[in-house]
Amino acid sequence: MSGMPRFLTGEWASAYNEALAGVSLPAPGPDAGVAAADGHFTVAQHVTGGPDGDVRLLLVADGGALHFDVGPLTPADPGAPDGDDAEPQVTVVLAYRDAVAMATGELTPADALNQGRVRVRGDLSVLAAGQQMLEAARAQIVGLGHDTTY
Repeated sequence: MSGMPRFLTGEWASAYNEALAGVSLPAPGPDAGVAAADGHFTVAQHVTGGPDGDVRLLLVADGGALHFDVGPLTPADPGAPDGDDAEPQVTVVLAYRDAVAMATGELTPADALNQGRVRVRGDLSVLAAGQQMLEAARAQIVGLGHDTTY
């Protein structure tokens, strides 16, 4: 791929999904909590103030596989994919500039939380399990992050 699509667009999510296709990730660790222990969970990020408006990014873990979905955020949207009755177990709300800072490594999720730059509602163990799975997939996605257009 000659150039990575812009951050938090459908094309960006597709590039990540392509890189993750067929990659089997370990199940969440023993401290993952009940909501994530079976490896099936959804983390939603509601990102406000981006170049395309407010967006909803979903990280769906399904038995060792990860999938990203991104679309516009609507006021009544709890974060669940269209047609899916399973709501996210955890939702993170943050500004686009903070999402970029975290994606580029300039801001750690812990620092963002401690500084009040993100709001989290739901099961924090699910958030931790999602981070663990993304870390396990780092080898497949590291180049994509460096090439993303922000």
